[in-house]
Amino acid sequence: MGFIEVKDLKIHYPVRGGILNTIQSYVKAVDGVNLTIESGKTYGLVGESGSGKTTIGKTIIGLEKATSGKIFYEGQNVTNKARSRKEKYANYNKDVQMIFQDATSSMNPKKRILDVMAEPMRNYFDYTPDEIKKRVVDLLEIVGMRPEAMYKYPHEFSGGQRQRIGVARAVASDPKLIIADEPTSALDLSVQAQVLNFMRRIQKEYDLSYLFISHDLGVVQHMADDIAIMHKGRFVEQGSKKAIYSNPQHIYTKRLLSAIPDMDPTTRAAHKVERQRVEAEYTAQETNYYDSEGRVYDLQPFGDNHFVALKPNEPNSSLLNETINKGGGI
Repeated sequence: MGFIEVKDLKIHYPVRGGILNTIQSYVKAVDGVNLTIESGKTYGLVGESGSGKTTIGKTIIGLEKATSGKIFYEGQNVTNKARSRKEKYANYNKDVQMIFQDATSSMNPKKRILDVMAEPMRNYFDYTPDEIKKRVVDLLEIVGMRPEAMYKYPHEFSGGQRQRIGVARAVASDPKLIIADEPTSALDLSVQAQVLNFMRRIQKEYDLSYLFISHDLGVVQHMADDIAIMHKGRFVEQGSKKAIYSNPQHIYTKRLLSAIPDMDPTTRAAHKVERQRVEAEYTAQETNYYDSEGRVYDLQPFGDNHFVALKPNEPNSSLLNETINKGGGI
């Protein structure tokens, strides 16, 4: 069993209407997904806005409630457990932290950085004020910031600096898993690289696991060991980083990969043509990848640690034949 196991997770939101305000239907934000996060590894969860990826992260950490399914932490069922230090799940609350996309809104603007970062330490440890201050200094230095930053307020920093502070604060409780929800999406490329480098460094130093949530497969490529591609609340492809990037099968995965900017001027024109081809294929064949209700098909094995959402009972589908003809396995 993995460090974190998510089994058949569903998060459905009721849609009410009518005179009696009764439930008319459900929005299936997450509709039956499975994933395993190994200790010390990074699991990349990728999809466009509204795909359900952030909802999974919030449900794992306890900010959303699962409709059904199970979440296990080191073999213990922690599904729908409130995040309170007074509960018997206090260790889980300490061990699983989150880096939010908007670092500004996740910090109290009236508190200095010292107090912002000290909050998890006060919740979970019996540190003295001097010990807290020393810990804050150490964490700030790890993410490349000077000690005097702790006496300033969030608005006094740039977006990149606030995100680095967010990374440092997530580590303050000495967690085992950090859920990073689009941690670099609002940053320019140079600052993105800095934040990702800090995250990798902290992962090695603290033996952290990450659930790295992003819409950008280019960013995830630098972080993840395993990846799931999410669309319409379900996984369309899942596997090792090598499988996803070297042998993508689902048209939606190919579409996301084609959206990665090509920085080489000698191949940029060809990349643009390929992207247009993929977009045309996606538009033309989109209905072939979903059932009559628009639901993504279930994942099926497609090789070593590689799964693809395929129409059931069609072993001779064009998608399988294409892979076999190219020398791939199933």
